[in-house]
Amino acid sequence: MTNQIAIWLGLMILGAIIVDYAVYGPEHLIFLGKKLYAFLDWVAIWR
Repeated sequence: MTNQIAIWLGLMILGAIIVDYAVYGPEHLIFLGKKLYAFLDWVAIWR
């Protein structure tokens, strides 16, 4: 992955988080954060 692709991908993810926060509020991000943490914990088992 080149630096330019990484920067664009990061900006797209940040933009999606900002839009999600504006539309649904902070409660939705907390829920998604908890689900992401649980998913990462599950994926770590397979290392």
